[in-house]
Amino acid sequence: MDIGISIMIKKPKKEKPGVFSFMSPLDSKIWICVILAFAGVSVVLYLVSRFSPYEWHYDASKNENGLNNDFTILNTLWFNLAAVMQQGVDITPKSVSGRLVASVWWFFTLILISSYTANLAAFLTVERMISPIESVEQLSRQTEIQYGALEGGSTQEFFRTSKVDTYQRMWNFMQSWGPTVFVKTNAEGVQKVRDSKGKYAYLLESSLNEYLNEREPCDTIKVGSNLDSKGYGVATPIRSELRDPINLAILQLKEEGYLDQLKTRWWYDKSKCGTAGSSSKDSSQNALNLINVAGIFYILITGLILSIFVAGCELMYKARKQSKKKNVTQ
Repeated sequence: MDIGISIMIKKPKKEKPGVFSFMSPLDSKIWICVILAFAGVSVVLYLVSRFSPYEWHYDASKNENGLNNDFTILNTLWFNLAAVMQQGVDITPKSVSGRLVASVWWFFTLILISSYTANLAAFLTVERMISPIESVEQLSRQTEIQYGALEGGSTQEFFRTSKVDTYQRMWNFMQSWGPTVFVKTNAEGVQKVRDSKGKYAYLLESSLNEYLNEREPCDTIKVGSNLDSKGYGVATPIRSELRDPINLAILQLKEEGYLDQLKTRWWYDKSKCGTAGSSSKDSSQNALNLINVAGIFYILITGLILSIFVAGCELMYKARKQSKKKNVTQ
């Protein structure tokens, strides 16, 4: 069995999706770029429609000179917004240049919306655990979380004699805290992790780490990869006749995968933190709760209130305009 020094921390609590988790599939920088792209395409399409003679047509009912262009500023914004929402509009570009702008914008929105919807379900339903550290490098460069090992054990000796900068920095950090970060037994170290509220990490062999994480109260996890690599061995007397047969037997068991089967059987199949009842749990996680989609209701309500307000402003503006027109005629 291959083992190594690993990091045990207290299992972080899962964070439930937020009200506006439907925004999470795309990074904030991408959203900013999409808004800028929307504005830029709108400006280009408006200018192209103004410059191209094929976008102008005669309609005496629109204005005095009869020349009319469907792609006004508002219509251009509406056309581009409809493309993002995968909806159709009554106006379409008639010029080759305008259709070229529309085509590249449609392709852009196609890829964007496909990428967004592909990741949307995961961000709405999955509760994520955000670990304070993900690797030994992160652990070595922070000072908020203490860490230690078994006093007088091989793990402590590994850090004391290591020539690697990262491990030397970790050893100096442990030395600065003195005996408070070292424990007398592994059970004491694990309990220290559980009682530390995420402020202590315990360094121990990966096999024991993985085994304890599968035992109640199921509140610890292993983070990052192993710091080193070594394996268990069977000791025999010097020049013993049992050495070669044992080596061959262990090698055969390893090649056949039997040792991995034993580890799976005793570590994970008999886990007290395993997948018992996971089917019902998964089905409940797949069902969306109100908090998962509350943001879209907020946007809907805000849009309705804003539309009523704008309608009132339009009514007042129109009434005032007609009133001034009547006064002028009189």
